[in-house]
Amino acid sequence: MNELNKKNNNNTVIIVVCMMLSFVCGVGGGYLYSTSSTKVSEQVIKNITRSELVENSISSSVDNVYGATVVVMSYKSDKLISTGSGFVYKKDDKNAYIMTNYHVIDGADAVKVEFNDGNTLIDAKILGGEVYSDIAVLTIDSNKANSVVEIGKSDEVKLADTVFTVGSPMGKEYKGTVTKGILSGKDRLVEVNLTGGASDYYMKVLQIDAAVNPGNSGGPLCDVSGNVIGIISLKIVQNEVEGMGFAIPIEDALNYANRIESGEDIVRPYIGISMVDISEEYYLWQQRITLPDGVDKGVVVIEVANNSPASKAGIKKGDVITKIGDVEFSSLAEFRYELYKYEVGDKVSITYNRAGKINSVEITLGKNS
Repeated sequence: MNELNKKNNNNTVIIVVCMMLSFVCGVGGGYLYSTSSTKVSEQVIKNITRSELVENSISSSVDNVYGATVVVMSYKSDKLISTGSGFVYKKDDKNAYIMTNYHVIDGADAVKVEFNDGNTLIDAKILGGEVYSDIAVLTIDSNKANSVVEIGKSDEVKLADTVFTVGSPMGKEYKGTVTKGILSGKDRLVEVNLTGGASDYYMKVLQIDAAVNPGNSGGPLCDVSGNVIGIISLKIVQNEVEGMGFAIPIEDALNYANRIESGEDIVRPYIGISMVDISEEYYLWQQRITLPDGVDKGVVVIEVANNSPASKAGIKKGDVITKIGDVEFSSLAEFRYELYKYEVGDKVSITYNRAGKINSVEITLGKNS
């Protein structure tokens, strides 16, 4: 039983993954160019000194990461289903390890990679991945990788510091594309929608204004010295929004990558309920659920799995869960974000409203079989 019921049709959730689906092959691009009538002042050009150019250049930093970055091509039944980006973050005598996003390789039965500075497709093994962290690890033969990125520290980068990305927007044709911007925000909580309905969960990310497009997913976000401080994962897509991309901090990404490498089966805690946002009045009416008076926060239980932790604790259909531990929340995404801070086997207090009465129970978090 899923922790979240995904029937909510919330149009305000605008986070989308930045991978390129294989059917988006013909791209009608809008050119940004100057016409022949545009005149550039020679005096302006002369006033730009070499020192200013060097100061604004990140070419040497790009060199540090460029050769370790790849385009990732995912296949199912020999058909290309998506492309993204990735980078070699470590290697040993046998393998080179490539980090990418889980959504780039999700559903694939085969993956190939190609380095920015090469022209040969290399078979890669999917070592593993995890949907909610959006991290996946691939391996290739160690002798196929000539360089490894340097890992930086995202918490040492300050707001407005220069950052850049290297990736494959719109696929292999544009592999090795470099874009530059600034760090616009830290510790952002963004809603992630995997299904087109209600938001599924929150992700803590770095915000940047460097251009990211379909195909950039899984690519490195680097500081001005070329050290990797994050992995590109998300962007906001709305007509009136520009320059809002997001990256998973490298510390979080490496934590999951190391767990995947070790063969750990990453399991999220489970309590055994399906829920909807409290705002889903029509769906609640269909389910013949009447909310208590004055309730404006929380999530509504619509189903409880038999013999689940929630069932054993006495949670019932129609209960409105308002707190996990001491933390209040207002949506399914927030609920899952708070729940996933715990581990399987942890005991956690759940507060809920039943027919106007506030109750609290302690639940031992289980594992979804």
